[in-house]
Amino acid sequence: MAAAKMKTYRLCLAATLGAFLTAAAPATFAPPAWASQGPESVADLAAGLVDSVVNISTSQTVEGARGIPAPQAPDGSPFQEFFDEFFNKQKDGTTNAPPRKVQSLGSGFVIDASGIIITNNHVIDGADEIIANFNDGSKLTATLIGRDEKTDIAVLQVKPTAAKPLKALKFGDSDKMRVGDFVMAIGNPFGLGGTVTTGIVSARNRDINSGPYDNFIQTDAAINRGNSGGPLFNQLGEIIGINTAIISPSGGSIGIGFAIPSDAAVHVVDQIRQYGETRRGWLGVRIQQVTDEIAESLGMGPARGALVAGVTEKGPAAEAGVEPGDVVISFDGKPVGEMRDLPRLVADADIDKVVDLVVIRKGKQTTLKVKVGRLTEEVAKTEEKQTTTPAEPPKPVVTELLGLTLSELTPDLRKQYSIAPEVKGVVVTQVGPGSSAAEKGIAAGEVIVEVSQEPVSQPSEISSRIEALKKDGRKSALFLIANTAGELRFVPLKLDE
Repeated sequence: MAAAKMKTYRLCLAATLGAFLTAAAPATFAPPAWASQGPESVADLAAGLVDSVVNISTSQTVEGARGIPAPQAPDGSPFQEFFDEFFNKQKDGTTNAPPRKVQSLGSGFVIDASGIIITNNHVIDGADEIIANFNDGSKLTATLIGRDEKTDIAVLQVKPTAAKPLKALKFGDSDKMRVGDFVMAIGNPFGLGGTVTTGIVSARNRDINSGPYDNFIQTDAAINRGNSGGPLFNQLGEIIGINTAIISPSGGSIGIGFAIPSDAAVHVVDQIRQYGETRRGWLGVRIQQVTDEIAESLGMGPARGALVAGVTEKGPAAEAGVEPGDVVISFDGKPVGEMRDLPRLVADADIDKVVDLVVIRKGKQTTLKVKVGRLTEEVAKTEEKQTTTPAEPPKPVVTELLGLTLSELTPDLRKQYSIAPEVKGVVVTQVGPGSSAAEKGIAAGEVIVEVSQEPVSQPSEISSRIEALKKDGRKSALFLIANTAGELRFVPLKLDE
């Protein structure tokens, strides 16, 4: 009886919806086919793809773990020495378990009939053995060609046999995908191989803080643990993404999954296949986001681009004439809408290629020619290094403005704050609590190098510059700040402080 009532309710709801559409819609309105028929089956599409999607199983040997964790005793406690001796004995077969095998599962897909398979780096990370399990039950041992931790991509090789020929899948153009477009995922969720799910592109260009080149496609197609490394298809059966992450408090799909766009993946895969590693472009700049305040202080209209906070000496940008304070709005003919666009564009550029770099400098647009360098691990670590040494208590005031106490950079102050010899400007000796400067992270011992792209060496020059900006109707001033090591960043400060 309950079932009958539910069925009746559904029919009534459908009838009511149909009547509403008929009454409310214009005479020319024609409901789409799915409104009455539901979505078309994707069975034929899935059948042609599923044999090229593999389940990746890995195993690795890990050190045996003790069954009982060591208790924590306070430092100096009489029990501390006893616990240290008991729980930290050398391996003698009495207190330590033997090494054991750990299994893990993921997904992957064939992109070349010669045996090239793509998956996520985190699926095979640390594996002693990698097995590709195909939809027909056959298995092939895979070897690792190369991987890229920053984009979480790994390239594997298997040896197909006459009895087991492989069918390659084709990459599509992820840049053509729009929010709302149909997508289909095939993978190995929770070890349940050959699982097909469908959905739409929920969003594009997502930054989930997983790496420097985040640019994920977000989808509501069900993606779970084990789907990692599997393909995300468009309606033509082309791969437009590599499923790699989910957001879920429960560990299961809640309709928020992320895939690496194919346009980014193809470049990485090609380089790994050719060189066994990725070879990224390098510009030699430190950049920061252009906020509305910064854009206003530079008089550049709407906020856009990447603000150059520092230029690496003898790097490609320095040789091209790039200066701190430049706002990069285009690289190699491609627009830089926001800061995080530039690293991806530079990384994908061909090494030694000369490209156009369009910057806004002091309100004027300028095009520079820059020869793309190669990013090495040593260079990357150097550019990411940040100095966080706290400053000593400041000396007496000289000039106060905008919540800052400023002084000429004397030898004594340079020594007191350990300011690098090459740093020139006006030193901050105190920052007012609750001021805009304090909120922006300016600290005592840092040096003001420029105000609105004009160099300063005396507190009076800063005062004069601020007064001139106020007369021009500016609401904020852009300060170029150097820390004690000479690393630069731009900080906008309101002039009504």
